Amino acid sequence: MSTAEMCLFNVKDGFLEGVVRGYKLGLLTAADYNNLSQCENLEDIKLYLTGTDYAQYVSNEAGPLHTTTLVECCTRKLVDDWEYLRQNASEPLGTFLDYCTFGHMIDNIVLIVTGTLHERDVQASGGELLDKCNPLGVFDAIATLAVAQNMRDLYRLVLVDTPLAPYFSGALDEGVGYLAGSCGVHARRLTQKVSSKTLMAPSALDASIPTGYV
Repeated sequence: MSTAEMCLFNVKDGFLEGVVRGYKLGLLTAADYNNLSQCENLEDIKLYLTGTDYAQYVSNEAGPLHTTTLVECCTRKLVDDWEYLRQNASEPLGTFLDYCTFGHMIDNIVLIVTGTLHERDVQASGGELLDKCNPLGVFDAIATLAVAQNMRDLYRLVLVDTPLAPYFSGALDEGVGYLAGSCGVHARRLTQKVSSKTLMAPSALDASIPTGYV
């Protein structure tokens, strides 16, 4: 980091650094987990969590409690914290945070694509498929998946209007099977890029991806 960048760091990123430090202080410690392991039931766990940063997410949950309820509450806190960071992030941090969610978005698309291929109603069983979607990968257009009647409708209604569109352009040129294949290929590519800290625009993807997948 250059001297000029260091001088401007607090102006650009100081606020979010403070927020992240606050998040770190709110993480459960080894002592917390030790105390949680001694709880005899879910009500005890809920009571303990009300003394942590999870309080506002679990305190209003009425009994009888289920493990899935507590998991959803804790996950909701994670998602809310992440979205707060994203909404207040400047570039290039904002783009990096977007990249981190693309993998989850693709997983959700693959889930819905698989359900569509097997002729499952997206909203069947109380929205079972949508409930299984990763919250970090949920986007506004995902609600329109329920009206998709086939793979081409799915592409037009959702993919072209999301941040994932550049990764799927042309995916239907040679058949709907390529759409699911493209999801898997790009999920692996994004995972590799994030883990190696190398972020590339869709146009910069190497030629190893077969024609029709990009």
